[in-house]
Amino acid sequence: MPGAIIEPTSGRMTLGADVIYDDGWKVRDLRTLRRDRIGFVFQAPYLIPFLDVLDNVALLPMLAGMPNAQARSRALELLTALDVQHRAKAQPSQLSGGEQQRVSIARALANRPPVILADEPTAPLDSERALGVMRILNQMAHHAQTAIIVVTHDEKIIPTFKRIYHIRDGQTEEEAGEGRSLG
Repeated sequence: MPGAIIEPTSGRMTLGADVIYDDGWKVRDLRTLRRDRIGFVFQAPYLIPFLDVLDNVALLPMLAGMPNAQARSRALELLTALDVQHRAKAQPSQLSGGEQQRVSIARALANRPPVILADEPTAPLDSERALGVMRILNQMAHHAQTAIIVVTHDEKIIPTFKRIYHIRDGQTEEEAGEGRSLG
């Protein structure tokens, strides 16, 4: 699923029991689908520059109808899990690249989506922080029963994945291996 951003040329996509695409979009409001059911972690954090860290994370739950106090509480819980709670009132421009990416991950988890799509989520992080963030992301996703689909060239985080697929020459191949750790 390309995140319901680009229309596929063919095929069928489902999210849980819901058919999302089958020779055309089957969902009327793709923005609501993306907001409520798909978490995105982009290579660049894309934080809203005029909102502080707490409100960057709380915004999606608020837009989904969660009361402001509850959304901010959820945001602070996620920021704490990702060890950036001390930056809750900072503007994105005041954060390091690694802090910005951890805030982006918190935002992706804010609405408890059934799937998170992550494009190079650890690119701005050092090795230790990258492994730590992936372990936390996997633990949180496991607890919330969220699937994480990660596209990466970062081989140091591969041991944190349960399943690994390689795309070579347009073909998808699953890597052999049993019992991978979820972190």
